[in-house]
Amino acid sequence: MRKEVDFLVIGSGIAGLSFALKVADHGKVLVITKDHAEETATKYAQGGIAAVMYSPDTYEKHIQDTLIAGDGLCNENIVRIAITESTERVRELIGWGAEFDKKETGKYDLAREGGHSEYRVLHHKDQTGWEIIRALLHQAQNHPNIEILENHFAIDIITQHHLGTKITRLTKGIKCFGAYILCPDSGKILTVLSKITLLATGGAGNVYHVTTNPDVATGDGIAMVYRAKGLVENMEFVQFHPTSLFNPNERPSFLITEALRGFGAVLTNRMGEEFMQRYDPRKSLAPRDIVARAIDSEMILSGDEYVYLDCTHLEKNSLIDHFPTIYAKCLSIGINITRDRIPVVPAAHYLCGGIKTDEFARTTIENLYASGECASSGLHGANRLASNSLLESAVFSHRASQDALLKIAHLSLCREIPDWNAEGTVLNEETILITQTMRELQSTMTYYVGIVRSNLRLQRALDRLAIIYRETEELYNRSVLTVKICELRNLINVAYLIVKMAQQRKESRGLHYSLDYSGKLEEIKNSRR
Repeated sequence: MRKEVDFLVIGSGIAGLSFALKVADHGKVLVITKDHAEETATKYAQGGIAAVMYSPDTYEKHIQDTLIAGDGLCNENIVRIAITESTERVRELIGWGAEFDKKETGKYDLAREGGHSEYRVLHHKDQTGWEIIRALLHQAQNHPNIEILENHFAIDIITQHHLGTKITRLTKGIKCFGAYILCPDSGKILTVLSKITLLATGGAGNVYHVTTNPDVATGDGIAMVYRAKGLVENMEFVQFHPTSLFNPNERPSFLITEALRGFGAVLTNRMGEEFMQRYDPRKSLAPRDIVARAIDSEMILSGDEYVYLDCTHLEKNSLIDHFPTIYAKCLSIGINITRDRIPVVPAAHYLCGGIKTDEFARTTIENLYASGECASSGLHGANRLASNSLLESAVFSHRASQDALLKIAHLSLCREIPDWNAEGTVLNEETILITQTMRELQSTMTYYVGIVRSNLRLQRALDRLAIIYRETEELYNRSVLTVKICELRNLINVAYLIVKMAQQRKESRGLHYSLDYSGKLEEIKNSRR
């Protein structure tokens, strides 16, 4: 089975759909999504999208906040591009139908989150991502040039390798010609040929046992590019959201948005004592890497499984009005946030590294773009500033579309690409091999490559990953393909990249904190012993 399009988009979050809408008037667009179209990380983004809207906020303030949060590793040129284009991209989302909360005056009701010096986060209650996806999907589903294939899985991007050409990471001029797509319902593999391909596959939170990410976040785009010999960078910087709801039987973990702390909630220990002042003068509104490590430290010192987020001192009606989803969720498990503290624990949340891209979202593979969480644009550096992720997707998908439209007329399809060869494979009936390996992978990453790391832990993780990599590759090569085995293979690739890049970073910086290069956190621990 073959399909030919001008633009192939893999992923249906804000990055994928905004790109699709911008190029759809200029050619045929195919959007591939592995689940229902709305089931993306964007849907679960509670807090909002950061943009400069009113004084006293300025682009320069937002730029400096981003650079500070990124701990010296942001690309300042990329930061300036993203921030100075923020207002225009938000207005575009509004034009597509996204509705953000307003005050009675008609001005947008901007929130403030950790690391931000001003109120600049637009939101729709605590369901901002869902509102954005609703608006974008409505536009995409009604565009005659956009076709959305739900429940289809991208196996690999197609390059010269599939024509028999040997490719290494030193090979120049690697080109993307499309992708092989698995239809799980039929078991058939579709060969999609495209002139331009955009990867918008999201993050890889499921490499860890506890994550706020939906089940679809398995690092697919990053693994595909790595296998295709494209450049991937900064994978060691995994952001753990400080406050996911402690509810051990639930996966993914329910996110308690940082906007709640911006609204006035504070972190406390079991005795009701605030503790963040011991770690940072910004207290509960410090950047996420600092807050997550502080909570981890408090749990280790106390032996508790969680800390608390206290919003019982806030005005009841206003609290419920601003955070109806959190209120309802907590109430469903017996917690009334107007009178009860919320038990919270850090959870794997966002990958700051990924596929290396430039200012137009171009990867190191020709005719292949990447946008959103799967990309490493240089915006986040060593730690993402809250609510900059939706902004990054909107800005760099826009810039990708601009660049793609300049070159599309000069590109042609490569029709010599062979169809997928499944000869010699058999149906794998030993599903326990996949499920148990997934548990082992997640356990290894959670305990050895979590919020706090060490050289010894990283080496142990690498040793275990080497074993499950060999076992999984053998299973993959002889099996009829399923989504589960492909996702496992991708997560193992991603885990390897996280560990190897963490080993190479001989310092503690941002989201990568090593006991072998300790700093303020260790000083606080020692002073409290």
